[in-house]
Amino acid sequence: MKKIFVYPYVVWMALFIIAPLVLILYNALTTTQDGQLVFTLDYFRYFFSEIVPGNRMYVRVATHSVRMAFTTTLICFFIGYPLAYILASKGFSQKSFLIFMFIAPMWMNFLVRTYAWLTILERNGLINTILQRLGLPIIDILYTDASVLLGMVYNFLPFMVLPIYTSLTRMDTRVIEAAQDLGASPRNVFLRVVFPLSLPGVVSGITMVFMPAVATFIIPNLLGGGRYFMLGNLIEQQFLTVNNPHFGSAVAVILVIMMFISMAVLSFADKRSEEGGTV
Repeated sequence: MKKIFVYPYVVWMALFIIAPLVLILYNALTTTQDGQLVFTLDYFRYFFSEIVPGNRMYVRVATHSVRMAFTTTLICFFIGYPLAYILASKGFSQKSFLIFMFIAPMWMNFLVRTYAWLTILERNGLINTILQRLGLPIIDILYTDASVLLGMVYNFLPFMVLPIYTSLTRMDTRVIEAAQDLGASPRNVFLRVVFPLSLPGVVSGITMVFMPAVATFIIPNLLGGGRYFMLGNLIEQQFLTVNNPHFGSAVAVILVIMMFISMAVLSFADKRSEEGGTV
């Protein structure tokens, strides 16, 4: 009887997850020559080839995407962990309000949230208006890597905070009390007890931030003005502008492989943390 309730989910996954992936892989590995469909790896070779002598343009796009995603994840971690730690502490009285402030923006559309930063970062926007009133020089941050990075951190920060917060709140406080009773300093309690026990939440947060960050295309389009290309923008361009779904699918497959590698590394780190090993 229970299997009946599983079938709708299986059908959903087959139609909207497995079938699109198979279609993308099919497009990436095939091409038409003399009216016949043939197997090829040319699109993958083209991705790694030198478009201009000494310049592997698409590899540079991939490297830039990974670097931006890694930087975003790092900033989200250094901002998000202390915040999650404060939220999880028993003595913090404004916990519910601050959690609401983090969750509330997520109720709005992703595109609307990103558009809002245009009015904040533009030359006559909120930040420059405040700087002018303070007698400080205005800054041109919009349509730069910095504005793209800011937009990514803003949009993905809650995905770092919430898993870490959940991990910290589920922690057995008796372990912390035992460490304190044995004379451990607050620093040692955090480094040897709290942080290792919160690693599953950290790994989940890193996964939930890095994966969408490396594939995003809306934020670079809006806050980067189309000047700063990432893998998501390259895939969008190949499908919607250049009308080359084969190469776009090949780039998508490369992106999926990168994500699988990242997930494997994070999964290994998570297992090590659960076994009490060193990550």
